[in-house]
Amino acid sequence: MADEKEKKVATTSKKETASKTTKTATKKTTTAKKTVEKKAETKVAEKKVEEVKETVKVDNKTENQEELVAKATVKYARISSRKIAIVANLIRGKNVDEALAILKFTPKAGSEVLEKLLKSAIANAENNNQMAHDKLYIAEIYSNQGPTLKRIRPAAKGSAVRIRKRTSNTTIVLKERV
Repeated sequence: MADEKEKKVATTSKKETASKTTKTATKKTTTAKKTVEKKAETKVAEKKVEEVKETVKVDNKTENQEELVAKATVKYARISSRKIAIVANLIRGKNVDEALAILKFTPKAGSEVLEKLLKSAIANAENNNQMAHDKLYIAEIYSNQGPTLKRIRPAAKGSAVRIRKRTSNTTIVLKERV
């Protein structure tokens, strides 16, 4: 009887190990299938990312090739940005020769600063970027407020009044007409 029990135990243990090995084998095959599927998905995703990167590169190249810009900036000019903005609105979008003529004959305080700045921007365009003078126009012009110098002036009854000496940072961007 002991021999029969040992045989039964041996056969059941063989069956259990066989079932365990088949289970692990099926698990391995399913995990292998899953990893193959994941690899295929990642390859497809990588291809899509590469395609998108190539289109972005092509778009950037066409944008960079088409638009050359020349900039000039004056910082800490001792004039209010509001006074500069009045004259800047007159020349925005104009050809550079027309803008120079407008600035020359405009009786405003900001016209001197802007005329000098525009000449500098034209020189930058011609010398640094090899842009044609005839095709240049003012694409952007803006004047932002710079730091304010604060001074004090004596006033009545021993009091003091604050004087604000405003400055401005002005930028001109030139582009070529196509």
